[in-house]
Amino acid sequence: MLALSRPAVAPNCLAVQSVRRRLLSWFDRHARKLPWRGSADPYAVWVSEVMLQQTQVATVIPYFRRFLQAFPTIQALAAANEQDVLRLWEGLGYYRRARSLHAAARQVCDLHGGVLPNQPDDLRRLPGLGRYTVNAILSQAFGRPVPIVEANSRRVLCRLAGLRGASRAAATEKRLWDLAATLVSRHRPGDFNQALMELGALVCTATSPRCHLCPLQSHCAARCLGIENDIPPRGPRLRLENTQEVALALRRADRVLLVQRPQQGRWGGLWELPRRAIAPNETVEAAACLLLEELGLRAVLQHEVATIRYGVTRFRVALTCLEARHRGGRFRSGLYRRGRWVRPAELVNFPLSRPQRRLADFLADAG
Repeated sequence: MLALSRPAVAPNCLAVQSVRRRLLSWFDRHARKLPWRGSADPYAVWVSEVMLQQTQVATVIPYFRRFLQAFPTIQALAAANEQDVLRLWEGLGYYRRARSLHAAARQVCDLHGGVLPNQPDDLRRLPGLGRYTVNAILSQAFGRPVPIVEANSRRVLCRLAGLRGASRAAATEKRLWDLAATLVSRHRPGDFNQALMELGALVCTATSPRCHLCPLQSHCAARCLGIENDIPPRGPRLRLENTQEVALALRRADRVLLVQRPQQGRWGGLWELPRRAIAPNETVEAAACLLLEELGLRAVLQHEVATIRYGVTRFRVALTCLEARHRGGRFRSGLYRRGRWVRPAELVNFPLSRPQRRLADFLADAG
């Protein structure tokens, strides 16, 4: 078991060597074959790490392959139109990551000759790169022995050290980074950091950890004390709130109105059928009429296209889309950046949120 002193983390030297050896040996035998693993291309490592933020590996794999096929180099990404980048990112969520990645690629081309820098300070100045991503790139792409702490490795380290407090508390966070810095292999830092994450994903899981399969069980304080299911402590369950929205498939001749969201905020820069929240005790039709006023347009409401349900943060949303026929007015909006009248078949070319893509598919099928 790792010997810890408080407040600093000070594992025994022999225990550290054993942890490194056991974990890397396990990783060599059990690591999943992922398209970004084993790559010597810093750009590929960077893209994968940005995509993997708050997103499961299985979800990322097809996006990573499509993205690298469309933008195989930093120069290709920097030269791309932001809308094309967002369209390829569609469905992956957290679109600020895509905008930051695109902006950072342009900065790398402007300031570093199109070569991703290998100095920590230079990487930190790029949009969207925090401590974890910087260190992941440095260790995996450049062989720097620097630590990483993210959701999976955080859980492994908390159990390994027997840390009972909230894993994101400032004091605990510092101890975890200190422990990770002590443990990271000097010879295979990238593999070691990936091994920590892989162990958390496959064995040291949030619920029902498979301790009998863990290469570090003899060093694990939580396992020794029988408290592996209590570390890290779980926060209160999120209470979901039901809400309703209305969207308009507003037709003018053979086209529908598509509007672009502001750059900041959820789904920033993406396009959508105009929508608004429905207030308590407000009907769908009344909300649709208010939406038309906000857009500066007049229309006749017609039938319901579809009602879809989706979840976002703490909300469960029922989104009802009504078809409407344009009767006059000129588009204006205090929310949306711009509007365009497009044929339903052209909606495939615009980056939309996942709920809006479902509505777009209804419209495309209807013609």
